[in-house]
Amino acid sequence: MNKSAIRKKILNIRKKANKENFSISFKKLIKILKKKEIKNKILGGYFSFNHEIDIVKILKKFEKNNYIITLPKIKKNSQMDFFEWSEKEPLLINNFGIPEPLSDKIRYPDVIFVPIVAFDKNFNRIGYGGGFYDRYLGRIKKRKKKVLTIGLAYSFQKVKKIPYDKNDIKLDLIITEKDN
Repeated sequence: MNKSAIRKKILNIRKKANKENFSISFKKLIKILKKKEIKNKILGGYFSFNHEIDIVKILKKFEKNNYIITLPKIKKNSQMDFFEWSEKEPLLINNFGIPEPLSDKIRYPDVIFVPIVAFDKNFNRIGYGGGFYDRYLGRIKKRKKKVLTIGLAYSFQKVKKIPYDKNDIKLDLIITEKDN
């Protein structure tokens, strides 16, 4: 199956799924960050969109634990950067219908939580097809030596094999509601 077919199939399943009791454990994420010895506390999050795992509550808990929260912002040249955000600050809806921070303060996260459409056991992922995360991760990994990438998904988004090419960036970890 090609990426487009996988994306269409999983998005349809995700849209119809009853996700009421599905959540990612904050305690599990904290344990991972401690184990990986993340010293700086700058997290790259995302604002949930199109039935993705909702991590806003988790981001708020991290903020209460003195982490700096950043969210992505798409720029005019289809590049993405992360900008500081606090739960007390308003968000602006971008051209894709996704909320973005108003801040113009670019931050380089030490940990990036990545939304996923589909994934496989080898930490390959499919997003929406725009390549925003792959381009950003490729760029930031050249700039910063160590960035932990954690994909967040529902367990039913796992597929047998994701086709990938040289532009696709594997994630370090993928966490689902079953990993709690």
